[in-house]
Amino acid sequence: MPETALPESVRKRGRYRRRLRSRIIVSFVLLGFCLTALFAFATNWARTRVENQLVEDVMNRNLDASWQSYMQSGGKDVVAPVQQIKAYLYRPDKLDGLRRDYPEWEHLQDGIHNFNGVDGEGKPFYYKVGVRKTPDAWFFIAYDMGQALRGEQQLKRALVLSVIVFSLLSWVLGWWSASRVMRPVSDLASRLRAYRGGNTHPEPLAPRFPDDEVGQLAEALDDYSERLTEVVQRDREFNADVSHELRTPLAVIRGATELLLARPGIDEKIVQRLQRIQRAEQQCSDLIASLLLLSRNERAQGSSNVARVAEQLLESHRAQLGGKPLELILEGSRELVIDAPESALSVALGNLIGNAVKYSQEGKVLVRVGANAVEVIDNGPGLSEKDAASLFQRGYRGTHAGQSQGGGIGLSIVSRLCTLYGWQVDIRPGDVRGVVATLTFAPE
Repeated sequence: MPETALPESVRKRGRYRRRLRSRIIVSFVLLGFCLTALFAFATNWARTRVENQLVEDVMNRNLDASWQSYMQSGGKDVVAPVQQIKAYLYRPDKLDGLRRDYPEWEHLQDGIHNFNGVDGEGKPFYYKVGVRKTPDAWFFIAYDMGQALRGEQQLKRALVLSVIVFSLLSWVLGWWSASRVMRPVSDLASRLRAYRGGNTHPEPLAPRFPDDEVGQLAEALDDYSERLTEVVQRDREFNADVSHELRTPLAVIRGATELLLARPGIDEKIVQRLQRIQRAEQQCSDLIASLLLLSRNERAQGSSNVARVAEQLLESHRAQLGGKPLELILEGSRELVIDAPESALSVALGNLIGNAVKYSQEGKVLVRVGANAVEVIDNGPGLSEKDAASLFQRGYRGTHAGQSQGGGIGLSIVSRLCTLYGWQVDIRPGDVRGVVATLTFAPE
């Protein structure tokens, strides 16, 4: 029902307002995290790359130095270690020591090779081996990367800790910035909520805010409020003028009709026409009163017997049936009394009964009064899915309207009256054919 739309929109606005602050904080956190993580990744990558290049350069120079030392020594089996790197020399015809100590080195090609794994004591190892093979000798240079690996792990832990710390700092900075940014917006929203309730001339907002984006928003709201106030004031004056100007001729019609009906010896057909004029005047007065209440969005005081109003409406329609073979029946409780004036009930229930009579060509229209609701059941052409989704839209005319008169605002007025008085209206297809319209009243 329409009355649930406002709370839902209020909930959505509250959720979006909270999300705006959250989005600012999340943006700061993501920015800090991404920049720190990118810096950490770049640092670790640069460190690994530079270290590998330096180690490989040192190993290549040691391989060259080993070869030069071998040549200068006249082919002796002694290779002096250079720069504290272990160097090994094996002749191709004497590889027993190599196969015994380092069997995985035998098939290595010239260049730098990486080895890692776990030793017999369960400790991880990582080292690089430089290989230079000649017909006379095989040179091997081994560089232990364990210390470098431990340093890399320490650096990674430090970088991870830095990412966490800077992300927390970004969260603190984002929270502080969001609070500073949102404070004037929240202040503006609070002042706007303070105006809710009907201050005809609200105090301007713009002077209370600096000349920034929020101040411009407050200035625009002041201008909108001023124009809206003028529109509302003109609307109220127009409604009051129309109500007064229409009630005056309606009062004349009512008085003249009553005087004519009081005369003796009037022809029966003339009496029927006068009574029809009298009912039309009453319906018009009820409609004016209801529209005036809707324009002011205020409830009128009073109580109504639902069965009595329904009987009056059915009697009015019986007089207008002409030759249509349609029976109008009222059944159910006669004791249901609601807290609303008869004019409002007459307009709401009258639209439902009027539609039932309009679209039913024969059979009957049944008005059933229950404990807290009234049903209007007809034998008309039924209700399509398109009609069911659009019945209460202003200006919508159903698929079965044809050439009938009407602007499609009757059910829209019913829906607005239900919102004003807390009622509920439901229209659904009948069990066999026709339509069942249910008007449920607010509990006492």
